[in-house]
Amino acid sequence: MPFNIIIHLLIFIPKIIAMFKKLRTVVYHVDDIEKAKQRYIQVTGIQPYFDEPFYVGFDINGCELGLDPDFSGVQKGNQSTVHWAVDNIREVVKKLVDAGGAIYSDVQNVGGPIEVATITDPFGNNIGLIEGA
Repeated sequence: MPFNIIIHLLIFIPKIIAMFKKLRTVVYHVDDIEKAKQRYIQVTGIQPYFDEPFYVGFDINGCELGLDPDFSGVQKGNQSTVHWAVDNIREVVKKLVDAGGAIYSDVQNVGGPIEVATITDPFGNNIGLIEGA
């Protein structure tokens, strides 16, 4: 491997790793939130910690499984989004957009200190971001 590529990797990979802290949340879009909630209670044995008509959240060993009945912009096959925990969501959104991504869902507060956003990468993948959770 050429030396300049090694230097590039040593300089930029730690910044990328620091930007994405850990996988935090997976959100499944469902057309019947009550039925989906009961299914996930049955298969996980866990009761939701957040249970509203617009979103149901389960804490599965420190990661969130979310059920979302909103199908705005969602088609069969792209019904889930995995969210990376980040420290500064606006900064990360800017970096991803500057790197060729497009805003799918801009930064929005979803309760308390928690903000989420979704960016579509140049390859069509949705990348969820979450801060404050």
